[in-house]
Amino acid sequence: MANGIQPGFLRLFWKNTLAKDNLILGIILGFIAPVIGIICFYFAKFSSMSFSEFLQILVMWKSFFTSVITVSLIADGIIFTIYTNTDRDITAKGIFIATLIYAVISLSLKYFI
Repeated sequence: MANGIQPGFLRLFWKNTLAKDNLILGIILGFIAPVIGIICFYFAKFSSMSFSEFLQILVMWKSFFTSVITVSLIADGIIFTIYTNTDRDITAKGIFIATLIYAVISLSLKYFI
């Protein structure tokens, strides 16, 4: 194989890891998805500047911070919907818990720092 991944690796990874109904998996996915959402937002809108400049703007402008947080939480909404629609409610509960924690931390950063 040119890329080093065995045939069926992704299928086995999905079946053995991501397809399980597990609270811890949901919490992990719930914290990873917004980070991926922020990175996607950066590449979609601000790829002309460095990532460190993007983070500096994010810290300085509160209204910009709010828009980035909103976009990143959409990523959580997407995976929450996927896991809810596939009847993996315990994992969806973990995603929801992580989303709530992420939202409380984000609002705290916005209003108190």
